[in-house]
This record gives sequence, C-alpha cells and structure tokens, in this order.
Amino acid sequence: MSAFSEQNNRMLVASAFSKQSRLFDKLYGTNSIINYKRGRVRNHILNYLKAQGNILELNSGTGEDAIFYAKLGHRVHATDISAGMQHALKEKIKQDNLDQYITTELRSFTELEKLQNNGPFDYIFSNFAGLNCTNELEKVLAAVDSLLKPMGIITLVLMPKFCLWESLLLFKGRIKIATRRWFNKNGSKAHIEGIYFTCWYYNPSFIIRNLGPAFKLLNLEGLCTIVPPSYIEGFVEKYPGLWKFLKKYEEVLKSKFPWKFIGDYYIISLQKNS
Repeated sequence: MSAFSEQNNRMLVASAFSKQSRLFDKLYGTNSIINYKRGRVRNHILNYLKAQGNILELNSGTGEDAIFYAKLGHRVHATDISAGMQHALKEKIKQDNLDQYITTELRSFTELEKLQNNGPFDYIFSNFAGLNCTNELEKVLAAVDSLLKPMGIITLVLMPKFCLWESLLLFKGRIKIATRRWFNKNGSKAHIEGIYFTCWYYNPSFIIRNLGPAFKLLNLEGLCTIVPPSYIEGFVEKYPGLWKFLKKYEEVLKSKFPWKFIGDYYIISLQKNS
C-alpha cells in the first residue's frame, strides 16, 4: 500500500470510529462475550503490571481500559486516532476525577515518534485489534524500544490470519467471511457506521520477528478460540450451559498448541531485555 493509501485508510478509520464513539459503550457495554474478552485481557496484563505503573495505551477508544487501570492507581497516557473516541474518554476522565491519572493525545500509532508524552513507559498496551487497521505494523513496533523502560513490557491483542470459528462458516456457505483472513496481502475490507476501510491480519511470529532479539516472549494466549466471537450475538443468553463449558475449556487450552494460534484474537506479551 502506498503512503497516500495508508494515510487515506487512517482518515477513514478515524472517521468511522468517531461516528461510532457516541454509541460505542451502549452497543458493546452489555455484550457478554466482549465483557469476557476484556476481563481475559485485563487478567493477563495484571500478571505483569507493576504497582503504580506508567502505561502507554494505543487505540484507547472510549477509555474503558484506561479508566480501569487508573482506578487501580496506574498512570495511563491514552492515545487514539479518533477525535470522537478521545472526546468520549475526556468526558469519563472528568466525570470520575481521574485527570491526575490519565492524559490523552490524539495520535496515530504509526506516528509514535511524534508523541508529546514519549515516556519512557513501564508498559505499552493495545487492545482489541486496533493495530490490525494498519499495513505499517512494523513501523509501530520499531518505535516500541525507545518508548519502553528497561525490562518494560508490551501486550498486544491482535487478530491472526486464521480463526477457527470463522473457518467453520465454510459449512454455511459463507465463503467470503470464512476465508477473508487467508488471502489478505492487499488487506480485507471492514466497515463501521457505513464507512469502509482496510484491515490486515498478523500472526504472532510477525510481532516476535519485528520486535527482534531485544525482546523475549512472556506469554501467548488464544482469545475466543473455543469461546465464540462476540459477533455471534445472544450466544451466552441462549446457551448458558454450553457457554460455561466452552469458557472452562478455553481457560485450560488457551496457551496450548494449536489453540493459542487459531482464536478470533491472540494476546501476546513480550519484555524488553534491558
């Protein structure tokens, strides 16, 4: 993708999420599977986050995670490309009197060298596949080293190139959705609030390779490998017994091969060596 096309895609992403920011929490705040996913990610991070850590969050959205960590006493610099999302977060900061714990910056994750607050940070965090909205993920990862303190940690939640649940849609004849991650050299179209943009899929090996030998892998978990993706609406309410069963076995298998590689998402954490 050319520099112009990437810039155009960023503008489309920013516009789409700004339009959605006014109803984002209402749409997704009561979704049981989204709440499960968010809890899984938070538990993962809390295993590594030091007391009163200094966090850089990429694609912070309406700030649900920033607020959560701030209330635990951590300081969060919450960045996002969407002005609408940043506005929603600022309203929450004001409402919860968290201005001493959360700072905000309207900034693309492909321009981290321009950050007004450049740390260094104890932790860098990006949730729910925001980083799948760029074809320049290697550029984002190249900036990580200078932003992290020695022994600092980065946790990313991304969508891989294969998802077990999506592949099963082949049996329903939904070939386009079932295979959209498989052949995406030029990206795959996504849309929010009627605005179309391009996203790409990245396997864990891409993250490990681009961060390089200066980082060691701490943990890799599949997310929504056995548990269904959140776009299968009403699953928890319709099948509470099955939901409990699937949740139990995802917990058992989340870090095992091949399950850690074939979820709707994966959670990956790496630590800077020095």
